[in-house]
Amino acid sequence: MQGRERGFFPDPRKLFAALALAAGLAAPALADESPATGAAAPKTEIGQAQGASYRIDVPANWNGGLVLYFHGYMPVPATFAEGSPPPAPAPVFLSRGYAVAQSGYSAGGWAIDEALRETEALRRHFAERYGKPKETWVTGHSLGGFLTLVLLETSPGDYDGGLALCGPLAPSSWFMARRVFDVRVVFDYLFPGLLPSPADVPRDFQVDPARVQKVLQALQSNPEKAAEMRRYAGVRTDPEMASVAVFFTSILADLQRRGGGNPFDNRGTLYQGTSDDIALNRGVARYAGSDAAAEWLRKRYTVTGHLTKPVLAIATVYDPLIPAWVPDFYATALDPGSDDLFLQRWVEHDGHCAISPEETGRGFDDLVRWKHSGTRPPHRPPEP
Repeated sequence: MQGRERGFFPDPRKLFAALALAAGLAAPALADESPATGAAAPKTEIGQAQGASYRIDVPANWNGGLVLYFHGYMPVPATFAEGSPPPAPAPVFLSRGYAVAQSGYSAGGWAIDEALRETEALRRHFAERYGKPKETWVTGHSLGGFLTLVLLETSPGDYDGGLALCGPLAPSSWFMARRVFDVRVVFDYLFPGLLPSPADVPRDFQVDPARVQKVLQALQSNPEKAAEMRRYAGVRTDPEMASVAVFFTSILADLQRRGGGNPFDNRGTLYQGTSDDIALNRGVARYAGSDAAAEWLRKRYTVTGHLTKPVLAIATVYDPLIPAWVPDFYATALDPGSDDLFLQRWVEHDGHCAISPEETGRGFDDLVRWKHSGTRPPHRPPEP
């Protein structure tokens, strides 16, 4: 991927590539110092721990600091290939002298428990093998941005701060209900029978090109209803809308598998955003959720707004998956004592996680200065 890092997929091709990832890696491999000169050389360690693939990169000019990276939502665990260059966004941090460690998680989907547990194990492994870092930062894209926030709310002690990139910075149950579930409910009202019921998605439902194409053809065959759907969802194009509808369906299948049922109850939801909201609310399907499934999702995770370390969040102005009103939630949920520890910044790009390496680097530099100086950076950085 050139020029942009990604978390959730904005283009079905990105997700299909993830589905083709190979499973399993060899035992950890480590490149040591250069035998020719004795000078320090970059080190790369790839291995398996607790059922998850991991990768560690240490630059030749290591400054003693560590950045832990959470990847975005993927249907299958990520793996790391021997001999491959550091994946984005690792070069942003490696070029600044920081080591980078990242877990592929032992499970795909909404793998909150696995990602937190296995990334913490990776942090401890790094300290045992390379020494305790002078500083430890955490960052991630999309689901990884959400995980960055979760980690710094629940286990901030070993970290200096976080860079949350294009994440849904809100309670997972609220975000999933008001964005993922509601988009599918309204889609079914406008295009009935095209996709499985959002309250009962088959366990084996997956994103595939044929399914996305089928939805796209339905949208293109009814421009008036497609425009209504795009208006409600805040999505600009039919191809984006088709990808979003199918991807959201796969997320619902994942949540229902994990939670043991449908966690969402929309019997009292008032829907707005079409040209005839009265007809929409009369005709939209209503579902009663499972209390047990709702509780499972609530625990994974409901943000508290309590921070003790600085967090800088970056979002794009237009994001077809996580619109601005989702990450905006967090600023309204902050504890009074945490007001000065959270800052949200936007970049003027279209697309999910369309944040350039340069913008990521400037955000990280500002976060580090913020921690060291105690001075909160501006919401809008100066032009480079």
